[in-house]
Amino acid sequence: MGKSSLLNALVRRRALARTSKSPGKTRDCNVYRVQERLYLVDLPGYGYARVSRTERRRFSELIEQYLAHRQTLRGVVWLLDIRRDPSTADLDLGNRLVARATPVLVALTKADKFGPVVRRERTGAILNHLGLPADQVIVTSARSGAGVDDLREAVLALAGPSGPV
Repeated sequence: MGKSSLLNALVRRRALARTSKSPGKTRDCNVYRVQERLYLVDLPGYGYARVSRTERRRFSELIEQYLAHRQTLRGVVWLLDIRRDPSTADLDLGNRLVARATPVLVALTKADKFGPVVRRERTGAILNHLGLPADQVIVTSARSGAGVDDLREAVLALAGPSGPV
């Protein structure tokens, strides 16, 4: 369960974003309006998708263009798999976000794969790789629901004041 599954859990809808058993099925920007309050934009994953180098480069350019030209962007929820150390591509994206001064919230996904001790160890290791403080990470699992409510609250806080959601 990956990015689209977490998006569905976040908005409490089973099939808002299309899910797949294999990673990397999101190929374009998918925009979802959430209760007249905010937009969530699902960008292609660039890490473990089985795609050509050309397609991976297209994903990277799409993400770069989106970040560079989206004036109303309030922040980024950056999904990283808790089972893996950040890749070079992850670190490059992190540097782009820092250069743009984009508020970032890291959602570590697939927390259900580990017990609490290993989860804490993996979270600390990933934060060390990224150089981020602990208050910028939420450990989540779309499968178990762990951290999803906390992530929802953080996204709404990032979106800014508005009526009830």
